[in-house]
Amino acid sequence: MLNISFKATQFEITPAIRAYAEEKVRMIERLLDDRDADAHAEVELEQTTRHHQSGDIFRAEINLHTAQLNLRTEAEEGDLYAAIDVAKDELVEEIRRSKDKKSSMMRRGGRMFKGMMQKMGWGSE
Repeated sequence: MLNISFKATQFEITPAIRAYAEEKVRMIERLLDDRDADAHAEVELEQTTRHHQSGDIFRAEINLHTAQLNLRTEAEEGDLYAAIDVAKDELVEEIRRSKDKKSSMMRRGGRMFKGMMQKMGWGSE
C-alpha cells in the first residue's frame, strides 16, 4: 500500500486538488514490486509566485521512497493540474528506466555466468 503525504506552500489544498493528486500518484502503485509494499510518496504543491501575471507559477514535486528506490521529480507549469500530470509522468519514466536497468543487469550477469561455465566445459555435454 502506497502511503501519500501532502504539503502545500503559499496556498490551501482543496479536496478536489487532493483527490486529483492522490489519483495520479496511486497510478504509480501498479508499477512497484511486491517488495515495495511499504512505499511512501511525498507530494509537495506550491504556488511559486503571487504577484506575477504570467509565466510558470505552479510547482509539483513528488518524492517516492521504497525499499529499492528513492526517486524525485519536479514540474513547473501554468496550471496546477498540468504540473501534477507532468511530475507523475516523469516519475513513471524514472521507475520504468530503473526496472529496465535492473533487468538488463540481471541478463548481463546471466550471460557472463553462462560464458564462464562454457569455458569450464560444463555446457558442452
